[in-house]
Amino acid sequence: MNYFRTMLLLAGLTALFMGVGYLIGGTGGMLIALVFAIGTNAFAYWNSDKLALRAHNAEAVTRASAPELHDMVARLAKNAGLPMPRVFIVRADQPNAFATGRDPQNAAVAATTGILQLLSREELEGVIAHELAHIRNRDTLIMTVAATVAGAISMLAQFGLFFGGGSRDRDNPLGPIAVLLAVFFAPLAAMVIQMTISRTREYSADKLGAEISGKPLALASALRKISGHAHRIEMPSAERSPATAPLFIINPLSGQRMDNLFSTHPNVENRIRALEAMAGGGRAGGSARRAPMPERAFDEAGLRPTSIPSAGRPAGRR
Repeated sequence: MNYFRTMLLLAGLTALFMGVGYLIGGTGGMLIALVFAIGTNAFAYWNSDKLALRAHNAEAVTRASAPELHDMVARLAKNAGLPMPRVFIVRADQPNAFATGRDPQNAAVAATTGILQLLSREELEGVIAHELAHIRNRDTLIMTVAATVAGAISMLAQFGLFFGGGSRDRDNPLGPIAVLLAVFFAPLAAMVIQMTISRTREYSADKLGAEISGKPLALASALRKISGHAHRIEMPSAERSPATAPLFIINPLSGQRMDNLFSTHPNVENRIRALEAMAGGGRAGGSARRAPMPERAFDEAGLRPTSIPSAGRPAGRR
């Protein structure tokens, strides 16, 4: 049902794109918008991972540079029946993570340095499993295409504001009114559809991610921790590229906490309750037990003080 709903929403987004083209340029504008939509979708298909990773200055890591994180991703990918994705870190204090890529063979998982320091190993496994669930469900492609088309609708609407192509088109009896409708309401409608797609896919990824890791309570605990810190710590790269917000496990943007039409993610407490119900009801202490991990000095690992934190390492300070 979720897939059917998502496909309907994507179809609605494409129809909205064509509708904006019609309001601005009549029948000719609609056909141009259709061609443009095909072009933007093709571009998003081939370049989605590069665009998202570049937007957040993500750095590729290997088993040599981040052995614990790399091995964790490899183990969970095997559990999920997926090929090993590329692994990246984003040097940001905000705890968060995202996945991107057009298919499992070209996928990537990125985690911030903040999340590596904050979460326990079990909690981090829950987060990585959630991102792998997005890859297995092809959500990374769906959400990137939605973001690209929504952005293109806004750009097309702004084009109509400056050039007003539909105001004299015989196929468009509304004239200037049509241009105003396209400029002010189409971007808003596109944003609502994009956010609805994102919220729909998050619940599915939570469920599948908990199945991949086998630890729904650990994921619930991670969501609670990430949410509490993400709203207090700004992520500059996300603020500069808000279209990538739906890719993250928790909304990285400031000032969006409500589960409404304009939120990129479902309410965190709703997600936590669903995971707790999946675990058999009850909080079981409210969070996953922290797995003990040896502390590593940077010099023992042969790493510089600015290198990658150990995966699941307790935060040095809160």
